[in-house]
Amino acid sequence: MTVMEQRSAYRPTPPPAWQPRTDPAPLLPDAAPYRVLGTEAAAQADPGLLRRLYAQVVRGRRYNAQATALTKQGRLAVYPSSVGQEACEVVAALALEDRDWLFPSYRDTLAVVARGVDPVQALTLLRGDWHTGYDPREHRVAPLCTPLATQLPHAVGLAHAARLKGDDVVALAMVGDGGTSEGDFHEALNFAAVWQAPVVFLVQNNGFAISVPLAKQTAAPSLAHKAVGYGMPGRLVDGNDAVAMYEVLSDAVKHARAGGGPTLVEAVTYRVEAHTNADDDKRYRADSEVAAWRAHDPIDLLEQELTARGLLDEDARNAARDDAEALAADLRARMNQDPALDPMDLFAQVYAEPTPQLREQRAQLRAELDAEAEGAHR
Repeated sequence: MTVMEQRSAYRPTPPPAWQPRTDPAPLLPDAAPYRVLGTEAAAQADPGLLRRLYAQVVRGRRYNAQATALTKQGRLAVYPSSVGQEACEVVAALALEDRDWLFPSYRDTLAVVARGVDPVQALTLLRGDWHTGYDPREHRVAPLCTPLATQLPHAVGLAHAARLKGDDVVALAMVGDGGTSEGDFHEALNFAAVWQAPVVFLVQNNGFAISVPLAKQTAAPSLAHKAVGYGMPGRLVDGNDAVAMYEVLSDAVKHARAGGGPTLVEAVTYRVEAHTNADDDKRYRADSEVAAWRAHDPIDLLEQELTARGLLDEDARNAARDDAEALAADLRARMNQDPALDPMDLFAQVYAEPTPQLREQRAQLRAELDAEAEGAHR
């Protein structure tokens, strides 16, 4: 027997009193992504919710298109599009109460806007400004996070602290499938489960971590199955089905608020457009693959259900489009205005009490700016 065979054959025997801490069966996700639209269950969906989701998803699609156009015009440094993922983005915001917190990744500007943040402020970071652009406390939205998955431990820390203080708060943390390969993902889920922190982890599995497909990231049956190893429930849901997303995330938020601890939700969706404007997605995926996912578009799924139930006529469809166009026009007009920048802001809010080095650097820059201004007036 080889060494490898000996190792694989070794099975430590637990002591007689050993029992599993948790029955893993209730934690396992469904074998297939949960769906509502296109099934018999869709008939039970609330008409008001359907209309609200439709309006928000249409609005989100137009927001994505306008932000992408602004990037091509040089008004944004970069824009990670979420076209095809609008249902995930919108529902992540709608499933929360005002007192809850949203922790977005860099691709989740649409979720930030759906949460109530001004669209221009939501794009400030992607414009190249060092400011977050919005007040996190005002909107209960953490800063857009560019490093992969580092927002997840932050969400756990906030939720755990809120629970210790007796605050009725849930944190919803968003991450892509690529982020699940980071150590921060493991640390966040482990802490959340041990502490039973009121956190919902939403993984948008859009198929690729830039150009790396999911099959080259993990051999797990699904990302939702990873939840079992941490001792929390995993849910697998069709990320393009806005109603299914709303049901699953709302249940997870209620579960967390009631003291049930965290949940890992994997939303199976697809990134229809390139990773960012700096990416050439044709180098790593076929047009036929993209076309197949376009046929499972979140807007089309909602339109089909609304139309079949007589809840969407041409006037309602036009009203949703007009609202989206108004959003885009306002965003375009305000983003075309050059922001007033003060170089001295570089030194603001770096430390509560500026260090001697920072004061020295600030004085040096102030002198250089004053000398430049004086030279311009001669």
